[in-house]
Amino acid sequence: MEGAGVGWIAAIIIGGIAGWLAEQFMKSNMGILMNILLGIVGAIVANVILGVFGVVLGGWIGYLIAGFVGACILIAIGRAIRR
Repeated sequence: MEGAGVGWIAAIIIGGIAGWLAEQFMKSNMGILMNILLGIVGAIVANVILGVFGVVLGGWIGYLIAGFVGACILIAIGRAIRR
């Protein structure tokens, strides 16, 4: 997170927004804590996946995009496992 130029408080806020956006996009129903966790973990997952392809997202907007994409991936994986 520090490498992206985002501190811990900002990571929680941006992670919550990214998780909420993913929740709305994927038509899922989760609480605020789960949204924050999905956004933060999703950003980490998306940055690792994008890093393999040489794509680097930095700053607040990059963290938000990575969090949204990663959270959508995590929601899809969670749905696949439950079925």
